[in-house]
Amino acid sequence: MAAPSLKERQACWGARDEYWKCLDEHTEDASQCKKLRSSFESSCPQQWVKYFDKRRDYLKFKEKFESGQFQPSKTTVNS
Repeated sequence: MAAPSLKERQACWGARDEYWKCLDEHTEDASQCKKLRSSFESSCPQQWVKYFDKRRDYLKFKEKFESGQFQPSKTTVNS
């Protein structure tokens, strides 16, 4: 598999950024971002989509943790 060209990478990153912006704006209802998710998945290699999904989860966790909003689960606290 050849590496994506500059234009392909830029299209992928743009689709990812639009999707993430939609998720930030619709935190309660991610279903409103389905079209942007499809665009993201069609613009990026599958491995990149998996990586970006994990990256977003990590960044959101880090944001909550650093702001003191993270609450460990009860099973973690009791162990």
